[in-house]
Amino acid sequence: MFDSNRKRGPREFKPKDEFDSKLLDLTRVTRVTGGGKRMTFRAVVVVGDRKGKIGFGVDKGRDVSQSIEKATRRAKKNLITIAIKENTIPHEVQVKVGSSEILLKPQTKGRGLVAGGVVRVICELAGIKDVSSKILSRSKNKLNNARATIEALKKLNK
Repeated sequence: MFDSNRKRGPREFKPKDEFDSKLLDLTRVTRVTGGGKRMTFRAVVVVGDRKGKIGFGVDKGRDVSQSIEKATRRAKKNLITIAIKENTIPHEVQVKVGSSEILLKPQTKGRGLVAGGVVRVICELAGIKDVSSKILSRSKNKLNNARATIEALKKLNK
């Protein structure tokens, strides 16, 4: 039986995760089959340590929490390290991925993060403090814009 006087051992605490994660997009996806409609959720997650490491993950699941968890796990597997020079990027870079085209420019110290939407979130999590960006395409698709931004940051290392 249960003994209420028995002392419980120290609780196991998980160490704090070194990465911050941010949900960029959550979409409900419906697949029509012979038996009816099947709904799943697609999550787009970015993780970063604010010191030059950034990861990007997309995954689907039966419910919202499962899809976010799977996307976060995938983002941690796809980590890249970016070159950050004095809180900004080393040089200007322009990338086109699919329908999205992104331009990233280095800024002088103290200018701040002049970016909007997905690009701002990714640069914050990567630890870039002074950068200017422009989405050159007319695409409003967060997934494609995130992919283009990650490709632009990968290009900085070459």
